[in-house]
Amino acid sequence: MKKKYLILGGDLRNIKLAEMLTNENNKVLSYGLEKSEEIQENRLIDKTPNLQSAIEKVDIIVAPTPFSSNGETINSPYAKEEIKIEQLFRSNKQKILIAGGIKESIKEQLEEKFLKVIDVMKREELAILNTIATAEGTIKVAIENTDKILQGSKVLILGFGRVAKIVASKFSLLSTYVTCAARKTTDLAWIEAYGYNSININEMLFELNDFDIIINTVPEIIIKEKELKHMKPDVLLIDLASKPGGIESKKAIQMGLKYIWALAIPRKSCTYIICRIYKRGHI
Repeated sequence: MKKKYLILGGDLRNIKLAEMLTNENNKVLSYGLEKSEEIQENRLIDKTPNLQSAIEKVDIIVAPTPFSSNGETINSPYAKEEIKIEQLFRSNKQKILIAGGIKESIKEQLEEKFLKVIDVMKREELAILNTIATAEGTIKVAIENTDKILQGSKVLILGFGRVAKIVASKFSLLSTYVTCAARKTTDLAWIEAYGYNSININEMLFELNDFDIIINTVPEIIIKEKELKHMKPDVLLIDLASKPGGIESKKAIQMGLKYIWALAIPRKSCTYIICRIYKRGHI
């Protein structure tokens, strides 16, 4: 049985999701996407002017990922007006609400009102797909910001968590020489087991001038002025870590090094991540 969906605010991902759901013959309403030409031109999507009326007509409400930036309004860059979160704090016990990155205190309030509240950012599948998007996006950043071909380049990846593992794998498939840096002896052993060169983060200072591309995945400052001084003048620094990042960016830029803090790679490179989960019927 086809479902009735309300696509509530959000960015390009929600716009593409709305199109995908209509293509599969679902009933789709939209609210908070008035500035999207794609939505406005799609005759199969019901553009509703009243949020509460729209909620009453559907089974599932799909809100943005991330849900809110300030804890008061729903992220809706394509909306003409702000959408207050409190507008959802009415009894909707027969409805399912799906969003991503919902603050726990807000999620608890929503769970009192809705039949079910699903935070997609806590799903393992999305986290894995996000790492793939990050890795592929990092390759794109590297290609666009260096005059050299990647094949034969020496790449250092700082950290060996989920993201670093996939980044290392993707870069190694491009015939680069991959070295991964970690602190834990178990991580260093796994790096060797995967077939990469290993280096201890605490002992890498005099090795840094050997690399063409350095990619950080560690969310703490580990590359400071001392480390930056030991790098090649034409090194490409890509920081994938969330704030505060892992590289002293201001110092790197002052020294004339090419530095890119690529925080938005998953959003830019994998518009269809959430769509794929819906299509597989896992939500």
